[in-house]
Amino acid sequence: MQTLNDLQNIEDVKLLVDTFYDTIRKDDLLADIFNKVIQDRWPQHLEKMYRFWQTVLFDEHTYFGSPFVPHATLPVDKEHFDRWVFLFNTTVDNLFAGTRAERAKWQGERMATMFLYKINYYRDNTASPLL
Repeated sequence: MQTLNDLQNIEDVKLLVDTFYDTIRKDDLLADIFNKVIQDRWPQHLEKMYRFWQTVLFDEHTYFGSPFVPHATLPVDKEHFDRWVFLFNTTVDNLFAGTRAERAKWQGERMATMFLYKINYYRDNTASPLL
């Protein structure tokens, strides 16, 4: 059995992000949503995700922006977020083990919970998310 290392650098972040989104792009539930929104801008999206996770996991502030706003009007519900979390956690567990790996999973679950709450809030109210 192979011993897994923890996330240690930007190359590990890129491996995590690339592997995860390769899975997303083939997933029966999520692929159409992601591919419809991102279209041919996958390289730009992946670069943004590298910076986001580098900032979250290594406190290297390379991501600037508001991660929720692009998700505010997506046609998603709890089922989609549950699938996202499952695929993300599975990807992390298949590639890494350690403190940062656990933090990545915790952060992913936390983000999914918050995004779902906010999406539902904005669907039910006339307010718009702040940019």
